[in-house]
Amino acid sequence: MVLDKKTIAMASGPNYAAFTTLFKNGSPQTHMMWVDTDGEHLLINTEIHRTKYLNTNNDKRVNVMIWKHDDTFKFVEIRGKVIDEIRGEEAFDNINKLSEKYFNKPYPFEVQTERIVLKIEAEREFFFNLKEEDFDF
Repeated sequence: MVLDKKTIAMASGPNYAAFTTLFKNGSPQTHMMWVDTDGEHLLINTEIHRTKYLNTNNDKRVNVMIWKHDDTFKFVEIRGKVIDEIRGEEAFDNINKLSEKYFNKPYPFEVQTERIVLKIEAEREFFFNLKEEDFDF
């Protein structure tokens, strides 16, 4: 599925996301996350020891809800699955890019294990109160 341009704008901007994964027993786990896009997929950067990453090894289905930083009543929900992972220097470069976007400085925290970017393919997008006039296309 091709991402809608509103979803790309939301993932590219300084907007936070709620990222939901599933435990082995089917229970959901949700974290607030930084989010990115390559224009075709959503990108979530984490570390390999984190439960959210381990959950995606068991069940690739995820949910990402991104809300506008200046109006949290405008959001997009993306249902999809993890289709690939990015590791190494590219994953570390991505966390620094995200830190610049959200904190205006390089990533300030110690990496405990290994950074990894989860590449998410959207299967459905749901928009709430988001209109094209909300963006500068």
